[in-house]
Amino acid sequence: MTRKCLNKWTAAFALLACAGAASAQEFYNQGNPPGRPFSLAVRTGDFVFLSGQLGTGPNGLVKGFEAQSRQAMDNIAGVLKGMNLGMDNVVKCTIMIADMSKWEDFNKVYVTYFKPGRLPARSALGANGLALGGEIEVECMAYAPVKK
Repeated sequence: MTRKCLNKWTAAFALLACAGAASAQEFYNQGNPPGRPFSLAVRTGDFVFLSGQLGTGPNGLVKGFEAQSRQAMDNIAGVLKGMNLGMDNVVKCTIMIADMSKWEDFNKVYVTYFKPGRLPARSALGANGLALGGEIEVECMAYAPVKK
């Protein structure tokens, strides 16, 4: 990467940090299972950072890759809804897949959660040993300007 490009990234991250530093943080934990050592989401400034979601329902990890994919995305949507936000607020997702040969299978599920032509930026990576033996984990960042 060139120095000019790095300087742009440094400036962008500095602006993001300053935007969050100007306001208090809000920790969202509604529905977080007891004993889980994380917040479901944290708002800082105009950004909401969601913890990674597995394909877990009320009875634990659901069975099958497609079902886990849908459940993980439903869990993301549920956290957002609890904060009066929606999938339109999502600007970045990171997808961790235990078996990268299922990447296209996940994509088929993933695109159904967003409006056509309005897909967030995204990274996907193969991950060994996801929590609870999950096959997929999804974490997202949302943009939701603080109402003044």
